[in-house]
Amino acid sequence: MPAKKQEQIVKTPTEARQGVRGPSILALLVISTGLAVVILGILWLIFIQG
Repeated sequence: MPAKKQEQIVKTPTEARQGVRGPSILALLVISTGLAVVILGILWLIFIQG
């Protein structure tokens, strides 16, 4: 629980983080970036090369 110190709320690092970033976040970023590259590549082939 956060402590009050001279009218400021003081939290531990764990309390301030509010969660943990795990491998699922990395996987989401890699997959979404890869998917965006594939979609843009397909659009480029259709509209620019076509």
